[in-house]
Amino acid sequence: MVRYGGFWRRFVAALIDGFVLNVAFSIVGSIFGVSLAFTSMFTRGEPNPLAMASAMSGLSLITLALGWLYSAVMESSSLQATVGKLAVGVVVTDLTGERISFGRATGRYFAKYISAFVFMIGFLMVAFSSRKQGLHDKIAGTLVYKTRNPAEVRSLEGVFE
Repeated sequence: MVRYGGFWRRFVAALIDGFVLNVAFSIVGSIFGVSLAFTSMFTRGEPNPLAMASAMSGLSLITLALGWLYSAVMESSSLQATVGKLAVGVVVTDLTGERISFGRATGRYFAKYISAFVFMIGFLMVAFSSRKQGLHDKIAGTLVYKTRNPAEVRSLEGVFE
């Protein structure tokens, strides 16, 4: 029987994904941020606060887009998991055990901001709910299963009734 992915397993997956994304953000930040910042921060040798703020805003938007695309593309792919989730052996499905769409994965990603909003309570719900769903999972209609093979989840008859 395939079990739901619990709190600690998902926590470790989030740490691994955070590391992967920080490496990506560092590379993107080095390429775009530094070149953009140094070329636009100074006007006639004087610091330009507006240029600095716009460079930082642009970099923030790029990192948000990278995080969103990383999660949504990976979770809606045939792998059904990010690198962190693959490492700890969990997959993301819809409520019937099927692969989620890119749109549902996008909704799940942005719903994580709601989960984090009040003292991370939406994430802590994973530890206490019967199907180990966080608030973002409930909003997106997803489940996280402890398996490395998504086909195992789909092959279970009667589980989703």
